[in-house]
Amino acid sequence: MSTGVFEIVQLPNGDYALQPAGDAGEHLLKISFSQEAKAFLGDKDVSVAKAMIGAAVKAVENIRQDRIQAEEEEQKPTTIH
Repeated sequence: MSTGVFEIVQLPNGDYALQPAGDAGEHLLKISFSQEAKAFLGDKDVSVAKAMIGAAVKAVENIRQDRIQAEEEEQKPTTIH
């Protein structure tokens, strides 16, 4: 997965999506609220969508860091006595 610049957009159907900046073709993830959730959230749905997407981005970054760390551990020489 690329580590470029991303943007959050609202799609014509009201869903929110994360996509590479300037690339309306591929959505990396989408958030869709039910009608009941939309009624409850009102105009705060965008804030909730941003928080959810932010949490997902942070989780992916943690996974990426864990993989990098694991690869670095594998590359360390082993001392044999």
